[in-house]
Amino acid sequence: MSELILQRRESRVFRELNAVVTIAARDILLSFKSPGSLIMMMAMPIVMMGMLGGSLAQNMAGGLGFNFGQYMLTGMLVNMLFMVTVMGMTSLVEDHTTDFTQEMMISPVSRYSIVIGKILGSSFGAIVSMAGTLIVGLIMGITLNFGQLLMILVLSPLMCLSAGALAMIIIGSIKSSKMANIAVMIIVMPQMFLSGAIIPITQSSGILLVLNRMMPMTYCLDLVRAVVYAGTPEYDSVVLFNPILNCAAIIALTVGCLIIGTYFFARSERKK
Repeated sequence: MSELILQRRESRVFRELNAVVTIAARDILLSFKSPGSLIMMMAMPIVMMGMLGGSLAQNMAGGLGFNFGQYMLTGMLVNMLFMVTVMGMTSLVEDHTTDFTQEMMISPVSRYSIVIGKILGSSFGAIVSMAGTLIVGLIMGITLNFGQLLMILVLSPLMCLSAGALAMIIIGSIKSSKMANIAVMIIVMPQMFLSGAIIPITQSSGILLVLNRMMPMTYCLDLVRAVVYAGTPEYDSVVLFNPILNCAAIIALTVGCLIIGTYFFARSERKK
């Protein structure tokens, strides 16, 4: 009897993992079928980092006490992971219109497997944009060593999962493509400016302090910078929290957003 129960559990776990991989692979395949979107993801860092970041570096980098270029590069890497993952999650709106989400919802898999699969599929484009950010940084003379890049790559799935979970709270219940595009801006832009992606937030206070402490990107950025600046004199000037606290905050916020967002998504599909 116990062996039968164990086999059923293993079968269910395999089914859930298969669903996650299948949904993620579908979104990745769709990305390859749309080379224009991949080109846009590679070009986006030129605007975000090359123009905006370059202007800030020329006008506000003096007197900071640390290399603003490296600070900006790490911020833009995380920002692009968040932005492109959230943009990818808007495909849920199209899937809803074509009834693809309805087909997934009636399958014998967990709603969480469906959502996680969509997030992982969306993160492919985010990794592509991260490569574009590194290329722009190289052109601007800003580089990271191999160990730092490897650690950022290892942490990137956690960043994408955090971004996708947050996006689900809003995008999971949206039915209009126009509203989905607005939702991307609502989710990404405040975090970009308030979490420290390109503007230091060590002196933030009042409502701005409260807001940046509520944003998942704040802790993702701080964790990445803790890795990049580990063992350097600038560490205390750049890193806000202990890496363990950052990890705990990221996990807690991601799990909370995933539960709430998946509930909204499932409720929206039931009401269709």
